[in-house]
Amino acid sequence: MKARGILVALVAAGIVMSGVAIIGFFGGYRLNLTPSEPLGLWRIVQLDRPVRTGDLVFICLPPTEQFRQALTRGYLRRGLCDGGVAPLIKTVAALPGQRVEIGADVVIDGQSLPNLRLRHTDGDGRAIAPFAGGIVPPGYLYLHSSFESSYDSRYFGPVPDAGLLGLAWPVFTFGP
Repeated sequence: MKARGILVALVAAGIVMSGVAIIGFFGGYRLNLTPSEPLGLWRIVQLDRPVRTGDLVFICLPPTEQFRQALTRGYLRRGLCDGGVAPLIKTVAALPGQRVEIGADVVIDGQSLPNLRLRHTDGDGRAIAPFAGGIVPPGYLYLHSSFESSYDSRYFGPVPDAGLLGLAWPVFTFGP
């Protein structure tokens, strides 16, 4: 009898957790478990205006070989975007037509982005190639995170704005 009660409780808990996950997914809520932005619950808010530099956004990356390798190396998390990758939370640093220069620092239209150093190896000592720099093409965004070890456009370059899901708003977060 006791085992049956435990089983019923586990099934009920599983149903409740599944329901919360479904409501969260369709309500635009996401958990951030990466250090690029504060950990916790975030919400995707539909943009009612053109994207601007400085916007903190959720974005899905295109399902390319580069991002499949990044997933394999652990730079990206599994999720529901095409290619099985979770959406990223990043700040829009440059828009189409802006010039990005990559050296010791990241420079956009002559202005250095603060606290963004380029790394040549990842946390496991594997080589990581930087983006060569250039003009952000139409329909693309250049993204960054102030977290120094973040996998962002310093390494993968501009990404299509077609993957833009909306603004990223913290609901309940903790940490820096």
